[in-house]
Amino acid sequence: MRRTLRLQHVHTLPLSAACARSSYLNVRLYARADAEQLTNGYLDTPVEDVPGLRSMRLRDFPSFIRTTDPDEHIVHYVLRETERTAGASAVILNSFPDLEGEAVEAMEALGLPKVYALGPLPLLAREEPPTPRSAINLSLWKEQEECLQWLEGREPGSVVYVNFGSITVMTSAQMVEFAWGLAQSGKQFLWIVRRDLVRGDAAVLPEEFLAETAGRGLMASWCPQQEVLDHPAVGAFLTHSGWNSALESLCGGVSVISWPFFADQQTNCRYQCNEWGVGMEIDNNVRRDAVAGLITEIMEGEKGKGMRKRAAEWKESAVKAAMPGGSSHRNFDGLVRDVLLPKN
Repeated sequence: MRRTLRLQHVHTLPLSAACARSSYLNVRLYARADAEQLTNGYLDTPVEDVPGLRSMRLRDFPSFIRTTDPDEHIVHYVLRETERTAGASAVILNSFPDLEGEAVEAMEALGLPKVYALGPLPLLAREEPPTPRSAINLSLWKEQEECLQWLEGREPGSVVYVNFGSITVMTSAQMVEFAWGLAQSGKQFLWIVRRDLVRGDAAVLPEEFLAETAGRGLMASWCPQQEVLDHPAVGAFLTHSGWNSALESLCGGVSVISWPFFADQQTNCRYQCNEWGVGMEIDNNVRRDAVAGLITEIMEGEKGKGMRKRAAEWKESAVKAAMPGGSSHRNFDGLVRDVLLPKN
């Protein structure tokens, strides 16, 4: 007999980590800070008293929480949405308990309804054999399948994958520094260069860079990212640390070099580098020597070796969570049983 699901107010947070959401729940504390407090090095101040978060500095909280303008509209938006979350029947997160169990518990302790960590969603949605439903693509850009073809035949762990997401922008000078950092590293690379990647200008790379890297680099406008990160040729990911990218890199077992831009990316970066042990952060003031040095370290150095090991362990943990009987799979069953199915 077919069973009908109840319509409920279920608050879905697919694009943010539990650690970032824990900071949103405490946003009033930081929105009250004045301009003087947020300058002169104060952003490096350790913050130890936020439930569910570890080893945080003020600079690691989402960028709009640290605004110097208490009337900034995004602050009020976050406050409003956070308050609405408390009235939901349940909260859904694209994460998994082993990764963020502490932050999930803190969210519930702060008065939220039951929080269901159901991720990683790409793994939870996989079906064997594949069906049309399991092939659904939510990409914002047209993907170029030739990226996967280019990776074929490359040595395992030899390629740097570079993608700063669908909305992050940079200056032309920053783009040039990243380019020459890739060139100086001597590594093969797959670089996703959106048409609008450079703020207010076309994304154009120097002819000298193209000549220097001919034969060892591929640039494309977009790609099937999870498939790229799953490819054995990819050895490191230069990323903005958006939550989708952060989670997909864990699913692929790939360590990261993080250049966070805004919103929750600073929080994700902090956890990648300090708690999960899979990444290194690059300074916002991009310099080619620093880019090249981090690429060399993460792909060849002792620190990089440890990060690759941790990334492989997180991949195994993510796969187990999404398998039948795993923690995320059980949470999904619980959501359906306890929230969505009608009560007798």
